[in-house]
Amino acid sequence: MFPAMSPAFVFNTHLGLGYVAWLLCFGRFWPKLRAMDRLEAQRLIAMLHGFRFFGLVFIVPGVVGPDLPAGFAQFAAYGDFATGLLAMLALLTVGMRPLFWLFVVAFNLVGTVDIIVDYYHGVRLGLPAGQLGAAYAIVILYVPILMITHAASFYMLLRPGFATGRRDEAAPAA
Repeated sequence: MFPAMSPAFVFNTHLGLGYVAWLLCFGRFWPKLRAMDRLEAQRLIAMLHGFRFFGLVFIVPGVVGPDLPAGFAQFAAYGDFATGLLAMLALLTVGMRPLFWLFVVAFNLVGTVDIIVDYYHGVRLGLPAGQLGAAYAIVILYVPILMITHAASFYMLLRPGFATGRRDEAAPAA
């Protein structure tokens, strides 16, 4: 017989393993992403984050449980929505470089703050994982790659000469 596990333990295990699995996947493609033209690399990351409008499900009755704390649900929903819109604006302005870079920085800042504050709210409010309903999959399967790609995006943004769209001389050609 297996020992009983609390829902909180299962949730935290799922979340931790979500990061491990995505880090293993992302590690395989990180060298290729780093070698790409910087604008194209940021464009790929923006494409992934453009789907964050889906976070609005945190405020849809029937998708999440009725006891999901509003302090968590509303901030998570609107933070994701704002991040998704900013990522889409980055994609729409790729031909207008200054605006593109502005939206890349904006969606990464808003998105990172959203995830960090969501984690904070989840811990502070004692987030009942069972109340996430169908949104449980978002938290376990999608949030880890979002946070990983925010970190990768910031890393690339902070590299010298990044905003010009030039490659580093030491970076191999794609």
